[in-house]
Formats: sequence, structure tokens, C-alpha cells
Amino acid sequence: MKLGIIGSGSWATALAKICTDNKQSINWCVRSEATVKHLQQRHHNPGYLSSVYFNTDLLTLHTDIAQTIAASDCILIAVPSAYVTASLKDLPANAFEGKKLISAVKGILPDNNLLLNDHLKNEFNLPLSDYFTVMGPCHAEEVASEKLSYLTFSGIDVAMTENIAACFTTEYLNTIVNPDVYGVQYAAVLKNIYALGAGIAHGLEYGDNFLSVLIANCADEMAGFLKKVGIQHIEVGVHDGEDPVTHRKTPNYAASVYLGDLLVTCYSLYSRNRTFGNMIGKGYSVRATQLEMNMVAEGYNASKCIYMVNKQIGAEMPIAETVYRILWENVKPSKGFNLVEKTLV
Repeated sequence: MKLGIIGSGSWATALAKICTDNKQSINWCVRSEATVKHLQQRHHNPGYLSSVYFNTDLLTLHTDIAQTIAASDCILIAVPSAYVTASLKDLPANAFEGKKLISAVKGILPDNNLLLNDHLKNEFNLPLSDYFTVMGPCHAEEVASEKLSYLTFSGIDVAMTENIAACFTTEYLNTIVNPDVYGVQYAAVLKNIYALGAGIAHGLEYGDNFLSVLIANCADEMAGFLKKVGIQHIEVGVHDGEDPVTHRKTPNYAASVYLGDLLVTCYSLYSRNRTFGNMIGKGYSVRATQLEMNMVAEGYNASKCIYMVNKQIGAEMPIAETVYRILWENVKPSKGFNLVEKTLV
């Protein structure tokens, strides 16, 4: 299977590292000819995770998305959600015909408030059976330093999902497989919003006791939304029997990809969303925070997208709604969190 990767940020670079560490050759579509030249000559990405060095014999570098797709059987998209639509807009309607697609996009496309699979179905007629996701809990920086991490791969074609996951299994990276395509994507969107909230709380100088209750309520709020959109298997502690060979209890992926990803994104100092929220809590404006960070925090656009989506879903989401109002309606963080305090149980 020839893999193509679209994107050259930190997450795309980390995923490229995992594949090439497995001696997997890849077609890699990066942002500019300057990045191509730097990778060819210096063997690392100049803008992201520059400590990661590549065997360039395993890299075929492009700046043209269409070339990367044409040369690949399986395409991994690791572009911030805000830029996905623009990145794909010039492709013909049959661009992904006969291809498998893996999404590493942890957000809703703000142009249409759709998950990537729904956008691809509408624009490119990509069937859900050819669509897979790769989610956390995992930070690119820890992949770069080869700290033991976990990735969750989802797809309704379980056999193919397992084949894809095998390309990313290394000594420092374990993989989990499940068929929950919609659930893991919504959970990835929501955990970024809640990490913004955790960051705002930290910036407002709330303590660990409050933060623990806040995040526990975020997990409960997330579960309520997921139930409303029809997601099952979201309860931590519930297992469907045992493996017939090992006799170990079957995995509960809600523990890792839902709760685990929420916790690491809310607590980790690597978390862009937590950092973004922390600056908002300290009094920075949204624009000043964006300029200071110079990196995409997916939760910012996601907070508005989920707010709009939930108008149809009707889940009770006081924490996510408060984050939205702070970021998009200029509600003072202190006032917003005074209201959040009253909703926590």
C-alpha cells in the first residue's frame, strides 16, 4: 500500500516519522518548494518538529496535492480543518476514486459545519467504507521524542482499518482499532473546545480542585452530546466479553480516545488549545492570542461549529457554549466562568 500524506505541520510530520520509522515509503505533499528543498538537503522539516530527521530515500516530496493523490493508494489528510476545503477545492470530482482516505483532521470544517467524511461524500462521492480516521490520545511532540504513545484508528471496514493501523505500529506507538468513525471525530472536536475551557480556567487562576471538577463535567457533557447524535459504546468500564485467544477483556476505546484524549488535551503543556485558552483567561484578545501563538488551535473554530451544530442536536452543553460565547461574542472570561461554576455537579 502506497501512502500519501497531505500536510506539513507538526501532526503531519509526526505521522510521517512513524511511517518512515516502519520503513514505509510515502508520498508527502508539503507547503512549499522551500520545505521540499530543506527536507531533501537537511533531512528535517524546517518549520515543525525540526528534531525529527528522515531517511529521504523513503520520501517522494510534492507541493501539488493532485500529484500526491495520483501516486498513492491511501491518502492521509493532516491539514487544519479551517484549510481543508481550500486545499481540496481544485481537485476533480473523481480525485479519490478507488482510494482509501485517512483523516487526521481534529475539527469540523468551518465552511459548512461538516465532518470531513460528510464533506468528501458531498464533493467527491467518497463512500464511508473508504474513509478512516486516526485520532489520539497523542501529542506530536511526544512522538518526536519517541515517548510511548497510542493512536486510535477507526473505520467501518475493520480488516482494512487493522491493515492501516499496522503501518503505524512501532516500538513507541501502540494502536487501537474500532468502527466508531463518527464518535471519535466528534470527541476529537469536543475535547479541543474543553481544553480551551481548561486553559481559560487556568488563566483565571482557578486551582486544580476546580479544574478536576470542570474536566469531569466536560466528559459528562461530551457523553451527552455523543448520545444525542446516536453514538454508542461511550461508557468507560463497559466491556463486551473477552478475547477468545488471550482471555483478556475486550478494549473499551471510550477510555482512551474519548476520556484519554480529553485529559491529555486539557492538562498537557503541549496542548495548543489549552495554551490558547490560558492566554484568553489572562486577558489577551482572540486576535492577539492568534498572533502570539502563530499556530492553529482547532478548538477556536470548533467552538462556533459545535454551537451551530447543536442548534439542531439540542444537547445540554453549558461549558462548550460558554467557551463559544467568550471567544465569539466577547463575553468576559470571568463572567462566563462565574456562570459555569453554577452548572458544575
